[in-house]
Amino acid sequence: MSAKRCLASVYEQQELVPGIFSMWMLCKEISDEAGPGQFLILYCQDQSRKLGRPISICEIDRENGRIRIVYRVAGKGTEEFSKLKCKDVITVLGPLGNGYDILPGRALLTAGGIGIPPMLELAKQLPGEVTVALGYRDGSMFLKEEFEKYAKVVVATEDGSFGTRGTVLDAIQTEGITGDFICACGPKQMLFALQRYAAKKEISAFLSLEEKMACGIGICLGCAVPVRIGDGFTYKRVCKDGPVFNSKEIIFDE
Repeated sequence: MSAKRCLASVYEQQELVPGIFSMWMLCKEISDEAGPGQFLILYCQDQSRKLGRPISICEIDRENGRIRIVYRVAGKGTEEFSKLKCKDVITVLGPLGNGYDILPGRALLTAGGIGIPPMLELAKQLPGEVTVALGYRDGSMFLKEEFEKYAKVVVATEDGSFGTRGTVLDAIQTEGITGDFICACGPKQMLFALQRYAAKKEISAFLSLEEKMACGIGICLGCAVPVRIGDGFTYKRVCKDGPVFNSKEIIFDE
């Protein structure tokens, strides 16, 4: 499967909560090939911003040739994307990276912040029982009701305004949630905690890493991270070999 560069037409865009936008795009070449956990590179029309912005795939609608992203406005590039209207055109490269495998059994999906969107398509496609633990800073939650269509949902907020006060791992332990495997996406500190939790419980975990990217196709090596190999280590590219890795491979800075 190779990535395709195409001109996508904006089908719909809305602001879910302050600073978080949802955009559906028409791009059949990408929707036909995309899977959960993969990502896209979106390019600005402003030629002063030549590097594309990597954004994870939130939902895939193959029947209608559409693909959805949910993203945070974090700079000039994403600010430009947030101003696009229906029928505006944007250059997109994708699908990119290796995403999540569709595994049988009881799935525990854990996500925090802008790591939440890529878990929605995964929750839709998994064949077994799915529980999702979502972590937010406060009560400004997004996508929660959409996850509830496909999974049991528990929530953690940093300020305690909704659900368990603390992290997604706090929510998992408070609610006594178990699973046959874990899939996760979110801040590095959260992934590190889940790596240790999975090792303690002796269950498989698959973690989606976020690193700064330049090319997005494995050439520049700007997103290379250390991974275990035998008694030593090597480097793998988040954009090409990942972003999803088996937790046993990943070497986090403690």
